[in-house]
This record gives sequence, structure tokens and C-alpha cells, in this order.
Amino acid sequence: MNRDTALPPLPAKVDLVVVGAGAVGLAHAVEANARGLSVLVVDADARPAGGTARRGGHIAVTTQDSTALACALAARERWLKLGREAGFGVRESGAVVVARHADELAVLDDLVAARAGDAELLDARGVRDRTGTTDTVGGALLPLDLRLHPVSALVGVADWLDGRPQASVAWQATAQTFDAGSGCTLVRTTRGEVVAKRVVVAVGHHVGRLFWDVGSRLVPVDRQLLRVAAPVDDGGHHGPDGPVLVGPGTLLRDDAFAHSRSLGDVRERLRGTRPDLLAADVHVTLVSQPDGSLVLGDGRAPADEPGRSEAVDGLLLEEAAGLLGAGDLEVLGRWTVPEVVRTPGPGPREPFLVTDPLPGVRTVTVADGLATTTALGLAPRVLDGLF
Repeated sequence: MNRDTALPPLPAKVDLVVVGAGAVGLAHAVEANARGLSVLVVDADARPAGGTARRGGHIAVTTQDSTALACALAARERWLKLGREAGFGVRESGAVVVARHADELAVLDDLVAARAGDAELLDARGVRDRTGTTDTVGGALLPLDLRLHPVSALVGVADWLDGRPQASVAWQATAQTFDAGSGCTLVRTTRGEVVAKRVVVAVGHHVGRLFWDVGSRLVPVDRQLLRVAAPVDDGGHHGPDGPVLVGPGTLLRDDAFAHSRSLGDVRERLRGTRPDLLAADVHVTLVSQPDGSLVLGDGRAPADEPGRSEAVDGLLLEEAAGLLGAGDLEVLGRWTVPEVVRTPGPGPREPFLVTDPLPGVRTVTVADGLATTTALGLAPRVLDGLF
């Protein structure tokens, strides 16, 4: 990544300009370069700092559905390949989803049956042996799920791409306007102008700043995350080779579980016993980090209050302590991640919003925090239609 004070000039003309160097933008740039197209990525920041960079790094393949599942399966193979070629770590850690009640285990049983060998139902002992969790009636092992360190992965992909023929990544270059002409678009940035045959805009929740009508179709949400110290007596379950630990709240969030008839039982029980978890949309995952800590996510910050909610943090810490069988967890850091959700509409509920606000300009937004999980599989589909 170029951090020199004297930034190099941008190329005058390329086949594709990608605005945004997060998971979605880099996925499209990598795919375009693989097709032999010249590509320039521009990003307003000096280093990865968007939603992807602030996540825990769980590639949640198995719990997706429909088109998102197909994209996630394709993205899994591409992440492994990029990790080898660009030199950053991608661990085939798998994930374990914990069930604390019989209705939750019934939902997981339905998922295992639907995945035909890509998931394994666990009894309480199986969960305990893999995670150390004792407050459980069982769970599910998801061996296809991956884990990576988001910032390291984004920097690795950007640097690798920047060193390839016909590809460059320009940091501290804010896209300002797009003038669509006959067969090309003039992209004006804070570091100069570029003529592009096609443009992909992948700036997540910021898309409304460039194209208001696209942004109006998305609902911004802030998700709260924490970094906590791993319990000293965890038996090594949450070290670099341990699985991602996922709480039962994921059953109400990820689309793969929606087909289970038992899901309604889970929701009704929580409405009666834990409405606070439902109100905050608590979705606990614990992802080990290179320094030995755990990223704990996430819960929804209240939309009508400024800043983060201490109550939501408390719910996350309570649920995580229960999963880990630990007492009070030591909090090492707190932050929020901007996320978007699709506004309700007809047709299947997909996390992808792809629009063409100008001739030759395509916006690509991945909602529900699934950019890292799906973008590398989505990009070929987007470029097939763009070129």
C-alpha cells in the first residue's frame, strides 16, 4: 500500500474504475483483472477503514440461502486462492452454532438435513469438546466456514492487485462526479480525472452521497462490536485453530434457517422470555484474532439514541460469557460498524442491491453484513452483465 506523501498520478484511461476498496470493490477489481481488463481502484481513505475492515472476519458460508449461498460457496474458494497468492492468512476453521434449547436444536437439525453433508449435528458433548461450552443441548458444526483478519486480508489483496499488470489501487482518492458519455465515463476524483469504459461503485452505506436515489432504498443500521480477552482457562478452544463460536441468535438472522418449522417456536419463546435480545437483534459470534483476543459481535445500536448503547454491550457480554462458560469478560475495545439493510419489497429477500444510475455506471451494495462472505462470488455475475 502506498503511504508516501507524494502520491503517483492516476492512469488516464482504464477499462474499469472501481470506487471503494472494501471487500465488494476489491472483489470486482480482482475479477476484472483476471479477465484481462485494465482496472483502477480508488478509495477515499488512506487504508482499509470501512465496514469490512471493522468486522470479526467470519466467512459465514453455510447459513446463507439461495443466490447468497451460491455466491458464498464461490467466494470461499476465491478467498482460499487469494490467501495463497497474496500471502495473507485464511483459516478453514469452521464454525459451531450452539443450541441451548430443544427448539433451537430442531432448527439446526433442519439445516443439517438441507445441507446434505456440509453441516453436522452435534450433541452437547460434541459442542463441549470443540468449544468448551457447557450450557448447551447440542449444536451444529459448519466445516465450510472460514476465518480471516479483515484488515490484513484487505491490505493483502490491495497490495497484490496493485502489483499486477494493468491494475492499480489509489488511496486517498475520493470520487466526486461521473460524466457519462458515448461509451465511456469521465470519473473526477480528488487526485485527478480518469476515463473509464465502465464504473463500479462499491461504497456501502455511503452510496447515497453519490446517488441519492440508490441510498434511499437502503436503511442504515449501526452494529455494536467489542474486543474481549479470551478466558485464561478456555482449554485452547478459542486459539488460532479453534472454530468460530456462534450463538443461537443467528437462527433469527441468517436466511438458511427460515425454512425450519421450528423457527417460530424459537421466536415465540424469546418474545416471552428475552424480548431484550430480540429488540437489540443480538447475534453473537466470537472470532479469535491474531493477538489472542476475541472479536464479539454484534447487536443493533438504537436508532433513536446518539452513540452506542451500554445496554446492548451488556447483552453481548452476558451472552458471550454464557457461551464461554466464563465470568465477567475483560473488554479491550468497543466500536460500531455501519451496515445497511434492504427496504422491504416484492420478490425474494436478497442482500444484493445492484443498480445502473448512469449509462456504464453500476452500483453494487451488499446488505446485512454479508460483503466479506459473498462479494467474491457476486462479482463475476455483476461483471457479466456490465461488460
